[in-house]
Amino acid sequence: MTDILETGLTPLEEARHGFRRELLDAGLLIASASAGVYGRSATFEAVLTGLDRVLTELTAPLNATALRFPPVYPRADFELTDYIASFPDLSGVVSSFEGGDREHRELLAAREAGERWDGYLTPADVVLTNAICHPLYATLRGRMPAGGGVYDILGWGFRHEPSADPMRMQSFRMHEFVYVGEPDAAQEYRDTWLDKAVDALSGLGLPVTPVAANDPFFGRAGRMLVSEQLRDNLKVELTVPMYGDLHEGTAIASANCQRDHLTAAFGIRTAGGEVAHGACLAFGMERTVLALLRVHGLDVNDWPLDVRARLAL
Repeated sequence: MTDILETGLTPLEEARHGFRRELLDAGLLIASASAGVYGRSATFEAVLTGLDRVLTELTAPLNATALRFPPVYPRADFELTDYIASFPDLSGVVSSFEGGDREHRELLAAREAGERWDGYLTPADVVLTNAICHPLYATLRGRMPAGGGVYDILGWGFRHEPSADPMRMQSFRMHEFVYVGEPDAAQEYRDTWLDKAVDALSGLGLPVTPVAANDPFFGRAGRMLVSEQLRDNLKVELTVPMYGDLHEGTAIASANCQRDHLTAAFGIRTAGGEVAHGACLAFGMERTVLALLRVHGLDVNDWPLDVRARLAL
């Protein structure tokens, strides 16, 4: 792969490019022809597996129902999440060929001529999963049991934001622990597990800082949603200073109060019949591994013994 043009960069951009080069040179990430799309080495995956074990042990008291969904989910459910209205720039829609021989010949002719051929494809009935917890909500239609439910969701996500910053991948994994039930219990869940997440990540030597945050909503209407998130402290990110004083920090995890944003759309109610609320604790798996590599060094053999032991390295 021809590396991304690195002339005329700001100091922060230079730091991001430099970290990327270090990871590639060390063989921890494997570059592809698309920015933000990487292969992972066995060492990288070993750290990620150890991290996942730590998170699973941390959340064991939740007795969460473990569910795993594929990296695509139904377009009809995607429409109900309203994701395309808030994040059209991050969305990924799957398209497939549904034509006949004539259309195929036209597609091939366009391809031979170096022209765009994707116009011959038709949007499929699935989209790429953007938020790992979204497929869960379609399975919960109706009333929740008394006390609500807690769910352990691990999977691949996609967001169309190509970048030279290795912390901003297009294809990545998240591990989320989601509560759905009573509004007050959702708020308590978010607050309690935010503190536990800080302790767990700090225990791995990561200098995490909780920061009130907002999602990157798109457009004029999005600015109102940003204001609401910040005003009501609905989203708290756990950030790590990946690039020193050049940047305030990059989120590796978050604790979120979703209120009824998704539950209302999917008709999910509490045992008492009211609209349920959701809350989640979400860990960016690749981001956390990259933070560990940044803080402790690229050679995991040189990491502190207690961190290696925690991650079973």
